[in-house]
Amino acid sequence: MTMEQMLAEISRAHFPRPPATPEQIAAFEAQAGWRLDAELRAFYLHCNGAELFRPLPDANYSILSLADIQRKTERVRFRDKGAPPAASWFPLVDCQDSDFVLVDTSRPGSPYPLLDAYHETYPREARQIAATFGEFLERALSSGDQIFWLNE
Repeated sequence: MTMEQMLAEISRAHFPRPPATPEQIAAFEAQAGWRLDAELRAFYLHCNGAELFRPLPDANYSILSLADIQRKTERVRFRDKGAPPAASWFPLVDCQDSDFVLVDTSRPGSPYPLLDAYHETYPREARQIAATFGEFLERALSSGDQIFWLNE
């Protein structure tokens, strides 16, 4: 599926929030210290966060708004004690129960991989579950509301 098809699917059958403005994205990037890659930029220009399949508080996939990324980063940093390479990891998806999907921003200019930050193993372990946000989104949308990487 293309990013455009996935974004249309989110608008049609899920729970998107209103889009972020270019100014909100620029402010986020300046404050966070990293730039959204092309897929994340397309997503946030389409919707500034979304829940897939079910609304909160029951969503397994709550893609955070730009403001929520900043707020939840403090929570994740508390768990990882800010240790490298975790300093380049930011929460992107809240899977509830203190479980997050992180975006690894350590390689600027390339698509960012996504990591599983399972509350019982993070920060000792954070395994890659998708090479890009687009791959993650496609697998999440086809998961039937199951956490797709738990079955691997």
